[in-house]
Amino acid sequence: MIPAHVLEGPPDAPVLVLPCSLGTTRELWEPQLGPFGRSFRLLRYEHRGHGPSPVPPGPYTVEQLARDALDLLDHLRLERVEWCGLSLGAMVGMWLGARVPERLQSLVLACTSARMGAPEAYRERATLVRERGIAPVADAVVARWFTAETVRRRPELAARFRRILISTPAEGYASCCEALADWDFRDELGAVDVPTLVLAGAEDGATPAGDTGLLAAQIQGARLVVLEGAAHLANLDRPREFTETVLEHVREAVA
Repeated sequence: MIPAHVLEGPPDAPVLVLPCSLGTTRELWEPQLGPFGRSFRLLRYEHRGHGPSPVPPGPYTVEQLARDALDLLDHLRLERVEWCGLSLGAMVGMWLGARVPERLQSLVLACTSARMGAPEAYRERATLVRERGIAPVADAVVARWFTAETVRRRPELAARFRRILISTPAEGYASCCEALADWDFRDELGAVDVPTLVLAGAEDGATPAGDTGLLAAQIQGARLVVLEGAAHLANLDRPREFTETVLEHVREAVA
């Protein structure tokens, strides 16, 4: 399946892939577009069930999402790319880094986990969303996305991403929740064979320090950076620090 996508930038520049996270769209990466776009051709896309991408019946698996990503790379004739994923998008990157490492030049795993801490909660959320839609869970989800300080200083940002969340197709969101519930890549981390940066938000309750620390410990050569004052959508909470850290890693990989 070919996800909805946009590819922008000079055709001779290396390609940096920026997938969305659960409940977001390609708008997730807007703060990074200028700085990233000066060095890379940018491929942003939505997973199945998100934004304008197709919404097949669920449940989904992370492997399915990763194979969608491979279909997209093949469709665009991109043999090797840089990958910067956050949360669900990073899980897809993890799978690719272990199963088809030859397709990745570098890998950024931001605010993610090899296994979610409360998988049953995601199954319950999927059931609720199918019955009543996303609105009943939206406030709790957004509260984990941003720090209280970000919400205080930039209430319009939290409100905007709440609207994006609610606009996600209910079946797509629920099916991706089921993908998270079933995700367990802990035994596969040693197979990731790509230069890897692990980024964590110090105030991220969705994928806390123990989860990101495991990634850095089990992926050979991985480097861990913790961003203070950042929750789950760390690239929005701390856009400058996030961007600079990613650029440093990816530029080293392509040098």
